[in-house]
Amino acid sequence: MPYKEIQHYGARDGVTGSCHQLHIDDNHSLLIDCGLFQGAETGNGNSANRQAIDFDISSVMALIVTHVHIDHVGRIPWLLAAGFKGPIICSQPSAKLLPLVLEDAFRLGISRDSTQVERYLGEVESRIVALPYKEWFTLLDSNERKVQIRLQRAGHILGSAYVEVDCQRRSPSRKTGAPAAINQASTRIVFSGDLGASHTPLLPAPKPPYRADVLVLESTYGDRNHESRATRKYRLKAAIDRGLENGGTVLIPAFSIGRTQELLYEMEDILDGDLPVILDSPLASKFTDAYRELQPFWDEEAHARLKQGRKPLAFDTLLTVDSHDEHLKMVHHLANSGRPGIVIAGSGMCNAGRIINYLKAMLSDERHDVLFVGYQAEGTPGRDIQSYGPKNGYVELDGERYTIRARVETIGGYSAHADQRGLVNFVKGIKHGSKEVRLVHGDKEPRLALKEILGRVNDRIKIRI
Repeated sequence: MPYKEIQHYGARDGVTGSCHQLHIDDNHSLLIDCGLFQGAETGNGNSANRQAIDFDISSVMALIVTHVHIDHVGRIPWLLAAGFKGPIICSQPSAKLLPLVLEDAFRLGISRDSTQVERYLGEVESRIVALPYKEWFTLLDSNERKVQIRLQRAGHILGSAYVEVDCQRRSPSRKTGAPAAINQASTRIVFSGDLGASHTPLLPAPKPPYRADVLVLESTYGDRNHESRATRKYRLKAAIDRGLENGGTVLIPAFSIGRTQELLYEMEDILDGDLPVILDSPLASKFTDAYRELQPFWDEEAHARLKQGRKPLAFDTLLTVDSHDEHLKMVHHLANSGRPGIVIAGSGMCNAGRIINYLKAMLSDERHDVLFVGYQAEGTPGRDIQSYGPKNGYVELDGERYTIRARVETIGGYSAHADQRGLVNFVKGIKHGSKEVRLVHGDKEPRLALKEILGRVNDRIKIRI
């Protein structure tokens, strides 16, 4: 067999901690992603213990990063500490974004000591191998085997990719012992990473691979379909208008990379007048700057806006808040002045970051609104606010209870993940279809729902969950 097995060390029964090891043989393997566990998936004990690398990495030739979200790359410090010496392979845009993500994660989770941070970032940057999309890259070429990988656009965030791994097992010539010139014993394994929705702003939609003998497929939204882009833009504007009627602030918890830039892109199109949009996240500001520099990777629609002289990620009413003192002043001003405004701040699940101070100051005031535009994992404050806010319940932030009187709304269409329809179409679009599909990166209900519908689409596929 051209490969031995696939083992999952995260995102097997949930949506965080993505980490999958493809064993080529006893001496060679690949690691696809090495992400942080979040929310309830960190377990009840010391969360650092859950992040530790507790599996054998001695055979790992390379770490392949599908994209730079923390639940896909956040365990890289632990991987390096465990002795990993190989390259970190990613797309060209991800190579620019990855150090920004890992610097922030290192400072928050391990050490703020500048010397340690610089040493760590130097180590990471020396390992990065940036690959262009659509081109094969050889990782192993011996008498026995040839292993190549190729990255394809996944449409999830800028730089995101799904990974094609082509494993060939060679049969040496009986006369010379040289590898056979033509080899039929080949298997193509595809790791989807996180696939984007077909209407994600700024990014082209993902196209299915030509071939996938084995497909490791995310299933985050395997049980539901998103709203159309037109509907979600209408709902976003309506939610903002409702929130501003009371002279309050609309708080939007959003991840620093991907979701924030999508929101800014949409707001530039729908907001009128001088209403301030406050981006209160130094990390999100850095990523937004990087997105601007990576314009060649934007889609056709975004380039059309640029040609019209528009500024999708730098419009005139966009204000950025950098220092911590400025942040505290902004929280106080918006909580007490009654001046209308929109705040975008991290983290997206309200479990860290500057959004916490806004929530503490405003959750108990009915003038304000909290607008969720992304998935809230079980066990996070975001999920609690989403669940109990409409019932005037409470949420715990930094060990204290806060009554929720602010209006709470959710717009599901802004997920950067493909919905059930998108996932099914991805599988159906593979011309040389899969013999086996492994569903990962999803809670139990979405995985079961996706398994059922894929089984109806093609009952010859072996579906594993």
